[in-house]
Amino acid sequence: MNDPVVSPKRLISLGACVVDAIMKVDHIPGGDAKVMAEDGVVIGAGMAVAAACAAAAMGAEVAVWGRIGSDRIGDFFLADLEDAGVDTSAIHRAEGARTAVSSVIVDAHGQRLVVPYFDTRLGFDASWLPIERLDDVDCVLADTRWPNGARRLLTEARDRGLIRVFDGDVSAPALLRELAPLASHAIFSEPGFKLFSDDGDVPAALMRHAAAFDGCMGVTLGERGFVWVEDGRLREVPAPKVEVLDTLAAGDTFHGAFAVAITEGKTIEVAAQFACAAAALKCTRFGGRTGIPTRPEVEALVAATY
Repeated sequence: MNDPVVSPKRLISLGACVVDAIMKVDHIPGGDAKVMAEDGVVIGAGMAVAAACAAAAMGAEVAVWGRIGSDRIGDFFLADLEDAGVDTSAIHRAEGARTAVSSVIVDAHGQRLVVPYFDTRLGFDASWLPIERLDDVDCVLADTRWPNGARRLLTEARDRGLIRVFDGDVSAPALLRELAPLASHAIFSEPGFKLFSDDGDVPAALMRHAAAFDGCMGVTLGERGFVWVEDGRLREVPAPKVEVLDTLAAGDTFHGAFAVAITEGKTIEVAAQFACAAAALKCTRFGGRTGIPTRPEVEALVAATY
């Protein structure tokens, strides 16, 4: 008997849309210097964009909602995302604006220097978002880089009872505290959570804030894995041990993989294992989101690790 055909989950990922120029160097120098890169790539990027590409690599149908300029860099951005299997039909092109760009320097230890530029002419208005498309999706994901868009998407998705994953990275504390309660799964980076909670003791602060949160609240800890609160207890999943070459887009890969697993009905623990494995594998490869692994690679690492 043939296995039943399972339709892929449908996701929308909203946030900043950026073109990254990523250069690999032995070390990041201080002061006035000129260093020849060992490797380099130019890609369509951004937190929500990388998460979308990760979700697509895990088998989901994903659309990115965001804003780009009316320039040739924007043309490149759209073509690059389409090559990654991501739907770009709802990306807004702001007339007369320049697409956001970022220079990223990655050293031999996987650490990086990121210098982004966002044109204010991209605007902040979110009234154009095609909210009616939420009727046909299973999950939404939003980061902090376009607050008006994130606020509207998360609110509308909440009203429809959809799964809502919030990427709580470094941002204004007041914004983090406004957007996180709109999510069903508020997943913070460690620096982002410390801003949100105004507390350097992550476990204690997580226990306190999760008790008042209607959903799953957790924190990604890089090479130390993921912690969250479930049934009043602090839970954790360790990260697989890997040789780190490039941490760029690792957190975004976690969010995209986690969103897919949760949407497929996995428990938080299983989703966290899946997401930690995806992020770890990404860290073994240079090139930001171009290092996102395939689903079979992730599943093999999960089986070998947990």
